[in-house]
Amino acid sequence: MRLLFIHAHPDDESIATGVAIGAYAAAGHEVHVLTCTLGEQGEVIPPDLQHLDADHEDALGEFRLGEWQAALAALGATGHLLGLDESGATAYRDSGMAGSPSAARQDAFVNADAGAAIALARKVIEQVRPDVVITYENQGGYAHPDHIQAHRIACAAVATFATPPRMYAVLTPRSWVAQDRAWLAAEVSAPGVTIPAAGDPVIPSVVNDALVPYAVLDAEGARRQAAAMRAHAALSNTSESPAL
Repeated sequence: MRLLFIHAHPDDESIATGVAIGAYAAAGHEVHVLTCTLGEQGEVIPPDLQHLDADHEDALGEFRLGEWQAALAALGATGHLLGLDESGATAYRDSGMAGSPSAARQDAFVNADAGAAIALARKVIEQVRPDVVITYENQGGYAHPDHIQAHRIACAAVATFATPPRMYAVLTPRSWVAQDRAWLAAEVSAPGVTIPAAGDPVIPSVVNDALVPYAVLDAEGARRQAAAMRAHAALSNTSESPAL
C-alpha cells in the first residue's frame, strides 16, 4: 500500500503516529508524511537551544526542519511540506496555541485561505496517490488550532477526488490510557511531576475502545518511533503534548 500521514508540525508525525509509520515502512509499504508548518512557535526545552525560539532569534523553523528530516529517515518515510517554495519556505507558519498572539498573524496556518490550502494539499495527494490518508480527528487530538486546521484541510482535499483514498483518524483507546496511567503511578515519582489519576479528564482523541477499529502494535514500529523521537532534539512541542 501507499500511505499518506498529514500533520501540522515537525515531531507530530513521531509523537502521534510514529509506531504506525515505522511499522508500515518496515513491512515494505510506501509511507509519506505531509507536514503543514515548520513548528516555529514550539517551545524549546534544552537551554542551549532556547535562543532559537520565536521570542529570541525566531530561527526554530529551520532547526526543526533538520530534525524532521532526520526523524523521517529513522521512520523510513518520505516527507512533503505544504506549499514549499524554491527558497525552502512553507506557505504557512505555526499558529501556536489558541489565543496566543502568534495565532493572529496573517501567515499563521489557522488563518490560511481554505481554498488555497486545500489546493496545496490536493497537489501533494495527486503526487503521492495514496491508498490511505491518516490525520487527526476533528478536534485535532487535543484542540490545537493547527491540528484542527490540518484535519479540515485534509478532509476537504480528499473529498475533491472522484475516487478518494480511504481516510483514518488518529485515536487512542481508553484502555490504553488507563494502562499508561497505572504504569506512571507505579513507576514514576519526581518532584514537580504530576501523574494523572485514573479518573482524570482525557483529551478528545481518547475514545472508548469499541470506536477504534484498527490498532497498530509493532515492535519494529516502536523501535523506529524511539529513534525518530531522539532526532527531535529540541522536543519543541513537548508543552503541547498532554500527559495521557
